[in-house]
This record gives sequence, structure tokens and C-alpha cells, in this order.
Amino acid sequence: MVVLVKTLQVILALSVLILIHELGHFTFAKLFHIRVEKFFLFFDVGGVKLFSSRRGWFVKLFPRAAKWETEYGIGWLPLGGYCKIAGMIDESLDTESMKQEPRPWEFRTHSAWQRLLVMSGGVLYNFIFAILAYTVILDIWGSAYLKNEGNAVYVNELAYELGFRNGDRILRLDDYVPEDFTMLQVDLARRDVRKVTVLRGTDTLDIYMDQARIGDVLNTPGMFDLAVPFVVDTILAGTPNERRLLHGDRIVHVDGEPVEYLQEARPLFARHAGGEVSVDILRGADTLQVPLQVDSTGRVGVYTLSPGYEYKEYSFLEAVPAGFKLTFSTIGGYLKDLKLVATPRTEAYKSVGSFIAIGQVFPAQWDWYRFVSLLALLSIMLGVMNLLPVPALDGGHIVICLYEIVTGRKPSDKFILAAQMVGMFLLVMLMVLAFGNDIGRLIR
Repeated sequence: MVVLVKTLQVILALSVLILIHELGHFTFAKLFHIRVEKFFLFFDVGGVKLFSSRRGWFVKLFPRAAKWETEYGIGWLPLGGYCKIAGMIDESLDTESMKQEPRPWEFRTHSAWQRLLVMSGGVLYNFIFAILAYTVILDIWGSAYLKNEGNAVYVNELAYELGFRNGDRILRLDDYVPEDFTMLQVDLARRDVRKVTVLRGTDTLDIYMDQARIGDVLNTPGMFDLAVPFVVDTILAGTPNERRLLHGDRIVHVDGEPVEYLQEARPLFARHAGGEVSVDILRGADTLQVPLQVDSTGRVGVYTLSPGYEYKEYSFLEAVPAGFKLTFSTIGGYLKDLKLVATPRTEAYKSVGSFIAIGQVFPAQWDWYRFVSLLALLSIMLGVMNLLPVPALDGGHIVICLYEIVTGRKPSDKFILAAQMVGMFLLVMLMVLAFGNDIGRLIR
């Protein structure tokens, strides 16, 4: 059931984003009276179509649809979608139509600036959708993040090797002061950090980053967990421990071993699963020793004090500019991620994923907040990827249009076709890498 829910979310999300992207091309093409021959969700490889506006029940209901300029449909291969524009060399590599004399309604007969807008339309619509989605999120749910200020890290093995210790408070990454605790590891990689300033106890220290380990930072999740002081907030009602602990108690020893953070206590409790364990608690100025009941899963039914979350509510008028700001900051972050992927020494290419990886980030149960948030993020990723100056992507066509505008010379159809074939090959190789990475992760 979990796999089914995730799969349905992926298909729905990608369908929405593909339709939005292709609608951008479609809108500008229609605006300039360029004929759009087909508008399809998914690919109708081999001419197999799940739906077509020119056949079957749809034509019976709407007879005039058979004469529409554009055929609307759904293909059988759910790996994307397309908008086939007359007189344009695209993914179909249709060269037959290019051998005919140019006609007024074709893409190739229009001015370079009009073609530029048609090719930019998909990316533009993706970014506009992200702005709208983030605006809705901020207006309905507001924003919340875990503050870095005042919170300490609990490190894994890699972070320890790099010089970090449990309880360190990260003050600066070079000259940047991080605000969001959950983004520390991402910022460490994205910003090409050379020096991290931390507060350790009462001392301020500098930790110099080994740039050769950036690949490890990217591919080792959980470098910085939140170091949670073991201070009691509430105790599960109806348990023996409800009468033994009070709000504000700080557990300092478990089974005689010193404990500062919740993470250190968990393995000690696990040793006594289903039994009792003696703990020392600090209550005000007094230190008391009490026995705690441990359940079969190694838990004592204690909830610790919540860390410092920053929460902000927005009115709709406040949410609009905040939505713009969040969209463009996310675009900037994703561009930095692509820079890392393009730098072999970082080994960031190992994190490139396909539909399998996308499916893993969706929740196992329907959650509107997370679904819309992921839609906004994926829309930005789709837009930025299509802006790359690679033939077969929108960015490749945009570069050709800009070249023509600047030089006044239009590349030949033969050159464009060759570039498109090279671009298609590069995209296939990227897909092989993405699926290979996903399969490797599943095997591991």
C-alpha cells in the first residue's frame, strides 16, 4: 500500500508539472499564431494512445474536435510529455516536415525573439507555479524552521572525523551565519566552506574543512543531528514513571554512565528493555537517584523539552512577496547543487536520481502540505534543468535564438538537427546514470 500511495503521488505530481511546462510553450506558440500539432501528457510511442481528441468517444461527443488544429491526448509511456510545434526540430527528430518549404504558421518562419519566448514559456510557467505554490503554503500554513542559534549538534562518524564534537554550536560557515539548523550539512557543501567557526563549551574554535571530503559530506546523510538535552517536559500518562519524574528534571546518569543528551541515553535504555534501570536526575539543586521502568522497545515514556522552532504566520499580502523570495532562494540553492554535480571531485553525481528517488521523498500517507511543497520544489528543478544550455533541452534552443538575435545569423537546420541528436544522447546517458544510482541504492 505504501508503494502504491507513493507511486500515485509521483505520477500525479509529474503529470501536473509536465502539463504546466508544456502549457507555457503552447500559450506563447498560440499567441504568435504558430501551429501546435500535438499536446500530449506522456509519450505515445509507436502511435499508441490512451486518449486522443481525434478519435473514439471524445469525437462522438464533440464532432468538431476532429477538425481542431491541435490534437490533445495521453500517451502510454509515463516518462514526460510534449508539445509538438510545427516547423521545429524537437525530441521527435521529425526531419520530413523540415524538407518542405517554410509556411507562415511554422516555428521556423517566426522572428528570433518570438521563438525565444516560445522556448522560454515552459520554464517561465514552472517558476510562476512555484511562486503561486509557495504563496499558498505560506498563507495557509505559514513557515517554520529549527533555529540554529542556541542549538547544538550531535555528530555522526564523518562529522567527528572532520573535527566536530557533540555539543558544538556552529556559529559561522566562513562569513555566513546559518539560520536553519536542518540546512547545516547542505550549506556546508553548497557554499564550498573552508572554515567553520564553532562554540565548544566556552571556547570559540575554527575547524578547517578538507575539500577532498565534500563528496563524503554530500553522500553521508545525518552529519548533524540535534543534540537534545535530556530535560523532561512531559511523562506518558498511566506509566510507573509518571510518579517518579517531574517537568524540568534533567537526567544526568543512566545505569551509572554519564548522559548529557537524549541520544546518549537511548542505547543505555535499550540494554534494560522490559526491565528497570537506575538513573540520576538533577532536580533544582538536588541530585536524586530513581528507578525507571523501561518498556520492551527500550523507551521510558518521556518527552523532552522542544528545541527552538521559529514560526511565522503570513497574511495573503505578506505571503506573495515571501513566495517570490522563497522561490528565487530555492532556485539559487538548486543551481549550487548542479554546480556540485558538475564537479567530479565532489562525487555529487552519485546523488543524481530518477523517478525512484523522487518517489522516496513523498510521504507514505497523503499530506497536502508536503505534496504542495514537493510540487513547488520539483517545478523549480524542472525549470532549472530545462534552462541548461544543452541541445534537446529548452536551454539549448534558447541559446540558438540568442545567438541569432546577437549575430543576425540563423544556424542551419542541419546543425540544429545534429545538436538535437547530441543532446538526446546526453539525456539518455543522464537517465542511465540516474537509474543506475537508484538501483545501486536499492541493492545496498
